[in-house]
Amino acid sequence: MKPVLVMVVGCLGTGAATVALAGGGLTREVLFGMLAPLLVAVVSWEVVARTFRRNRGQVTNVMVVAFGAKMVFFGAYVAVMLRGLALRPVPFVVSFTAYFIALHVAEALWLRRLFVGDATGDR
Repeated sequence: MKPVLVMVVGCLGTGAATVALAGGGLTREVLFGMLAPLLVAVVSWEVVARTFRRNRGQVTNVMVVAFGAKMVFFGAYVAVMLRGLALRPVPFVVSFTAYFIALHVAEALWLRRLFVGDATGDR
């Protein structure tokens, strides 16, 4: 299954389950905690995978630039969510952290598979 589809379906499914189990009062915090990590993971995966297919020598450079952009974006995003939208900090931070870690682990595993598959001639 395509990584982007897995990320989107997984996030929507776990988000819906979390809201259902915790009650509808956490919908905004769970949604906004999931939104930025999901968006960044999808864009990051697509850019790195496309770069890998076109010019493998540029993958590291793309990942370094993406890392810097992610740091700035996530810092601003969290500030806007907590101050601008006045989300409750604990549920938002728990949601954001859980999705951030899970999506980065998934992306790392797919990158490993992409690189190892290339080294073995397996695609």
